[in-house]
Amino acid sequence: MTAPAGRLVLAGASGFIGGHVARFAAAQGWTVRTIGRAPGADARWDDPAGLRAVLEASDAVLNLAGRSVSCRYTKRTADEIFSSRTETTAALGRAIAACDAPPPVWRNSSTGTIYRDARDRPQTEAAGQLGSGFSVAVARAWERELFDAAVDVRRIALRTSIVLGPDGGALAPIVNLARMGFGGREGDGAQVFSWIHVDDFTRAVLHLIADDRVSGAVNVATEHPVSNAELMAQVRRAFGTPLGRGGGVPLPAWALRAGARIIRTEAELVLKSRWVEPEVLAASGFAWRFPRLPAALDDLAARTRRGLLPVQLG
Repeated sequence: MTAPAGRLVLAGASGFIGGHVARFAAAQGWTVRTIGRAPGADARWDDPAGLRAVLEASDAVLNLAGRSVSCRYTKRTADEIFSSRTETTAALGRAIAACDAPPPVWRNSSTGTIYRDARDRPQTEAAGQLGSGFSVAVARAWERELFDAAVDVRRIALRTSIVLGPDGGALAPIVNLARMGFGGREGDGAQVFSWIHVDDFTRAVLHLIADDRVSGAVNVATEHPVSNAELMAQVRRAFGTPLGRGGGVPLPAWALRAGARIIRTEAELVLKSRWVEPEVLAASGFAWRFPRLPAALDDLAARTRRGLLPVQLG
C-alpha cells in the first residue's frame, strides 16, 4: 500500500536516519518540510507560530528528533536524552492542536528498547512486556506525550529496532570493531539483535501513512532477527576483517563495559537482548526488500567506504 505523495513534515531531518528519509521521500515525489535547529529548517522548535504554519494542511508528520543515546548516561546527558524526546513531542502536540487543518497522521519515534531483555520469546505490540531502567522510562514518557496530546489525528509510536544504514549510523561501531579484528561475539553472543535496513525503514514509515487501519504502537523491524554471534559473523563475512571470515576476537561483557567507558557510551546498547516482532507491520501488508541479514549487509557493504567509519558519540 502506497500513499499518494503530498507534503511531509519531518522533524529530525539532520540526523543519520532522518537524512535518509528526507532523500527517499523527496525521490518519491513528496514535498518535505523540516523542523529542527539546523540552519535551513523550515520551522524551529522555539517558534510555536512557525511550527503551526509548517504543519497546517500538511499530509503527514514524522518526528525523529532526539539526542543520540550513544553516550555515557550522566545527569546532564540523561536529562538531554529525556527532554530532547519529550519536549519536542509535546511541542508538536500543541502545534497540531492549534492547526485549523492538522495533518491526518502523526508518526513519532519510540524504540524497541521499551521491551524487557527478552531471550525466551519475541515481543509483539499486543503481548510484549515492557522493561525497566532509564531507557525504558524515556521510551514510556516519549509515548505518553504522543498519546496524551489533545489532538484528533491518527497517531503511531514507531517502536524501532536497530536501523542499519551505509557509511555510518548504528552499523559503524560494529563494522569498526570487525575491521580492527574484534569481530567475534559480544558478551555471550546469545542476545537477540532485531534490526531493519534503513531503506526498509523509510519505506515502512511512508507505508504507514496509507493504511488508516494502523494506529498505536508499531514495531519497526524485520521478521528475521539474529543472535549477536550471528550478527558479528555476518559482518565479518560482508565487510571483511584482518582475521578473515572465519574468526574474530570475542569481547566478553566485562571488556565491553570497560571499553564503553573509554569511548563514552553504554554497554547496554550491545548487551541487552532486543527481540522485537513486527506483528502489526506484517499484518498491514508491508513487504520487506531486505528481510534477512546477509543480503542487507551485502547491500550496505557495497555502499560503505573502506577503513574506519565515523561514529556519532554524545
